Amino acid sequence: MADLDAAVTVAEQVLADRARFGVNLGERTTYRVGGPALVFVEARDVQTLCDVGRVAELTGLPTMVIGRGSNLLVADSGFPGIAVALAEGFDGISISPCADQPGVEVQAGGAVLMPVLARRSVAEGLTGLEWMVGVPGSVGGAVRMNAGGHGSDVAEAIVSADVVDLSTGRLGPWSPSELGLGFRRSNIEPHHVVVSATFRLSPGDRSRGEQTLHDIVTWRRENQPGGQNAGSVFVNPHEGQVSAGRLIDEAGLKGMRLGTAQVSTKHANFIQADPRGRADDVFALMCLIADRVEEHHGIRLRSEVRLVGFEAGALAHESDAAGGNP
Repeated sequence: MADLDAAVTVAEQVLADRARFGVNLGERTTYRVGGPALVFVEARDVQTLCDVGRVAELTGLPTMVIGRGSNLLVADSGFPGIAVALAEGFDGISISPCADQPGVEVQAGGAVLMPVLARRSVAEGLTGLEWMVGVPGSVGGAVRMNAGGHGSDVAEAIVSADVVDLSTGRLGPWSPSELGLGFRRSNIEPHHVVVSATFRLSPGDRSRGEQTLHDIVTWRRENQPGGQNAGSVFVNPHEGQVSAGRLIDEAGLKGMRLGTAQVSTKHANFIQADPRGRADDVFALMCLIADRVEEHHGIRLRSEVRLVGFEAGALAHESDAAGGNP
């Protein structure tokens, strides 16, 4: 384990005023619970990401990347490493004709909000990303987990992603095959940061697109709870062929409470955290749900939420250790 006092000194020397210490990460997640990061950096350029990589190499500190925190649960004990958030400089959107085939290419920074990208695309008369309007995450996080909804996902439209390797400081484009996008997964590793992504979209009818946006937002409001949650807690088994929410409901767990966390009474695959609640209660409830569903159905649920600071074991998503941009 790194000498934390010495590591902080190195971070201060290399990152100077770009580094902050003891920043509460829970406040940067949609659960609104969880502990602090030893070091927190808001990166506005690639050089800062390279400097974070240098600090990690010199100190042995682990790194993690936070997008909008909409798919993240950080333990109450916090994260004893460097947490990085993409800020201004990674929030641009550019649109240009495809050079080699019909359609339009839209490049979005890793910090761009998915609903913003969905609405901008429709406003430009383009179709293909309308589903993003209902997902409160960032483009970087969307690529990391191959986010999706309403019959579509990132893999259907992505052309490439620009990725910084924190271990080498190198920036380069990744093709769809290199990204390895599967059902709620990718090949993105802990030391990789998605700084932008390019999507190929088709011309569409603007009024129809606006209606689709409205319909998706309305459906989400009617069928999914608001408040302090991170959306779907568990991945639907068998590539989405079975609903995790249905399995949880049939196991009699809808509405179950454990401490400051409760299974939503509106949608069983959501866990609500109380104001001033505990991340450890959310995790304990996740474990209880997974155990009960396995007992009832013989299926082991896998977390869709990225878990930081927990001994996740069999509950873990295969990319829980990854940096990404949730």
